[in-house]
Amino acid sequence: MSLTLLDWRRQVFDLYREVRAAADPSAAHVRWCDARRELFRHHPDSPLPPEGRVGHPGPIVATYDPAFRFELPLEVAEPEELEIPTSTDGVVAFARIGRLDVPAIGTLDVWWLRGYGGGLFVPFKDETAGVTSYGGGRYLLDTVKGADLGGDRTRLVVDLNFAYNPSCAYSPIWSCPLPPPGNVVAAAVPVGEQTRG
Repeated sequence: MSLTLLDWRRQVFDLYREVRAAADPSAAHVRWCDARRELFRHHPDSPLPPEGRVGHPGPIVATYDPAFRFELPLEVAEPEELEIPTSTDGVVAFARIGRLDVPAIGTLDVWWLRGYGGGLFVPFKDETAGVTSYGGGRYLLDTVKGADLGGDRTRLVVDLNFAYNPSCAYSPIWSCPLPPPGNVVAAAVPVGEQTRG
């Protein structure tokens, strides 16, 4: 392990800090796409295999659509414990802390990472999975890794334009927790990161 992974994390945290501070979500989205493209193509801890970075266009992301941005309250949901086995971390434990009712999409469970430091985790899998987006689903929030779009003590910013693929979409060396049943929706989310343009 070297300090390059720490550098990756710092850059991602700084990027999401910029996104949260931006007055214009569409402009923040352009900045997010540009910064991620550079990280993927040039950073030593890119999820892309080293031999595939040269000439790679970076993540493919749909054009920003403001209809997919919401500020939503955390709704009550029955507490649930979830353990997701991974090939690299053993078992990742989560506790459901609530649910988001996302207009025109459906409900998404909100999970709290039970490991050291904790963090919010909101993955989802929609009707585009395996068609125009990664078949395993995408991440919307993963605050332990910096993916935090903002909100306050009662509401979360839920902007599906910032949905992104987990690292395992790019290489089998990565192992990622994927969306459980409460995070699978019967709707198409045409924004966010795609597998093809």
